[in-house]
Amino acid sequence: MRTTDLTSSTLAALRTRRTYPAVTVTLPTHRRETDNAQDSTRLRRLVAEAKHRLEDDPQVPRDARFDISGRLDKAVAELDLRHCLDGLVIFAAAGEHQVWSLPWSVPERVVFSDTYLTRNLVSARERVRPYWVLAVAVDRTTLWSGSENTLREERTADFPAEPEPRDNVDPEREERIGDAPSAYDDERTRHYMRQVNSAVETLLATDPRPLYLMGVAPALSLLEETGGAAKAAVAKIVKGGLTNGPAPVLAEAVAPALAEQAKRDTERAIGRVEQAQGRKAFAAGLNEVWQTVKEGRIDLLVVEENYAQTVRVAEEHLLPVAEGETTGGGVQSVREDIVDEIVEAALETGSEVAFVPDDTLAAHERIVAALRF
Repeated sequence: MRTTDLTSSTLAALRTRRTYPAVTVTLPTHRRETDNAQDSTRLRRLVAEAKHRLEDDPQVPRDARFDISGRLDKAVAELDLRHCLDGLVIFAAAGEHQVWSLPWSVPERVVFSDTYLTRNLVSARERVRPYWVLAVAVDRTTLWSGSENTLREERTADFPAEPEPRDNVDPEREERIGDAPSAYDDERTRHYMRQVNSAVETLLATDPRPLYLMGVAPALSLLEETGGAAKAAVAKIVKGGLTNGPAPVLAEAVAPALAEQAKRDTERAIGRVEQAQGRKAFAAGLNEVWQTVKEGRIDLLVVEENYAQTVRVAEEHLLPVAEGETTGGGVQSVREDIVDEIVEAALETGSEVAFVPDDTLAAHERIVAALRF
């Protein structure tokens, strides 16, 4: 499955507590054949590590050990690593398994807990939120649906849109006396642009997504003059000739605007946290954030992309563990990824979660929260 299959209900189901152990295997993968030659070897090694841990963990009953081991084998058998994206996540527990392919890299890990490690899926969904691209021209406007760095044209009742044919046109006369109207001054074109604006308003009302406009400057200006579509857009890309794609070229043209929007999203999240810090509604570091998420006080949780921490919970405090202490002992003694547990708890209490590049929160121990109260 891919991130386009992720819904809030799917994530909630994956976060449901299971009988220990719920096993998560994550592996960075490669799209190109020259780079993915070692992916299968590394995956086999990780699965073998998971099986060894199943054997060595005294809290895993014999029947569960065989069941989960078989589930891992089934997950690997279902995979075709030649068609993977950038990250692979395998979930396996008694009676079930799932395989997810993600468009972003993930760390190489094996995690045992009483819930699946869903943070990578949450992060991927946040980063690949679907968006619209409207390619605008005076003779044709097309709508494109974007997700996971790909675009496909959407054909609806309103798109593609074209102006109505001009009536009673005498091309020879226009050429002879030079009175052909400019397409940008033509009332027929303005009417067509008003229709495009109306269609965009309807689209965003029924399926709200970030909207990116693309076209030559005069076409984008005319669209702005005739309605509110331009005001709803998160970015305008001044580039013409792409109303008919092709999709890969269109995606390449949109990519810088997507990256800039991701940067703005990070800055917006950091700004909200800084404002919360100013009014002392702020928590930083694992212990503080852990305490506040249990109390349901977090409004916005901000976490560095690859931050993970193994801890032991003792008297409501999180204590670091020695290397090798993660093997055996069961979920009650060691929490293999407390950061993922915090993300899950935040989502369950209706908090917003944002992931930012590594080292963005170096001054705040890599995890911070703006609090509701």
